[in-house]
Amino acid sequence: MTSVWELANPQLRDLAVYEPGKPIEETARELGVDPGTIVKLASNENPLGPSPKALQRMRAALENSHLYPDGSGFYLRKAIAAKLTVAPENVVLGNGSNEVIEFLGHAFLNPGDDVITCQYAFIVYKLLATAFNVRTIETPSPDYRQNLDATLDAVTSKTRIIFIPNPNNPTGTLISQCAIDGFMSRVPDSIIVVFDEAYFEFLDDPPDTLQFIRDGRNVVALRTFSKIHGLAGLRIGYAVASPQLIEVLHKTRQPFNVNSIAQVGAIAALDDEAHLRETKRVIDEGRHYLQEQFAEMQIPFVPAAANFVMVNVSDACAVFQKLLQRKIIVRPLKGYGLPEWVRISVGTMDENKQLIAALSEVICAR
Repeated sequence: MTSVWELANPQLRDLAVYEPGKPIEETARELGVDPGTIVKLASNENPLGPSPKALQRMRAALENSHLYPDGSGFYLRKAIAAKLTVAPENVVLGNGSNEVIEFLGHAFLNPGDDVITCQYAFIVYKLLATAFNVRTIETPSPDYRQNLDATLDAVTSKTRIIFIPNPNNPTGTLISQCAIDGFMSRVPDSIIVVFDEAYFEFLDDPPDTLQFIRDGRNVVALRTFSKIHGLAGLRIGYAVASPQLIEVLHKTRQPFNVNSIAQVGAIAALDDEAHLRETKRVIDEGRHYLQEQFAEMQIPFVPAAANFVMVNVSDACAVFQKLLQRKIIVRPLKGYGLPEWVRISVGTMDENKQLIAALSEVICAR
């Protein structure tokens, strides 16, 4: 009998499947405990949960869940555009910003092309390239920081897309406006430059990449409602780009790709400034506390700009398992070529203190 793998596209044979942070429910089943006792600090989620305004609007929207959603996302795109001072024609919605990354692959990549990203970048870029039978060039990241000069040096005639996560996940490092401006002054116009800004709202002084879009450059800014807005379970994100580029991306989008509950929740979350401010306050306070504790414990870490910290614990898989036994989930980074490191999301202060107490036990027991 013919193996299905003989029928499948050959690049899929060795394609690694993205492994998300370990779910709370799975951990609770394995440990035989109540899910409410598990502290999950693995997926950079909002520790305060969704916006109360979003919850109220989504509950009301359930009454119409028998109806198909607005396929164009008219009201959400209008709300995003107003918030960012762009036009609705500059916005495309995705089932998470990950889906927009897939749109880019369908729109601009062909076998034999190249994409460029940095070492230790969000692994989905590489998975996308492999799925489209495209080569990924990873440029060195000294001290876990992206080097845009190295990115420019890696450009070839086959380069189609450059992915620049800022801040980067999992390292948490940030590229300055000055570095971005210098890069954009030299990058060829024939290349699509994608700034992945999933953690944009956590920054005190975020770089302005929308200026390049307003200037008509081939630039895409990715944003999401999964992080500071607390809507990760709804899978809702978007991209901002020139109307011409957005028109191309719409051609790759499935009808009704963003559900009606997500659209309503996102509109309300976008308008809930109080929830955004409180989330940022909790994250800023918690990140400062964690980094202060890591320094006191003499545990190496990369100073972070977002809602997580990358920490060197010598043997990430072992520490992950030991913390799991203490009902705390973190993210080991072996899949990123960082076997000594874990990524720890900032939680509530109570959760942060539980993490530090458990990590102290684990470190002392070695």
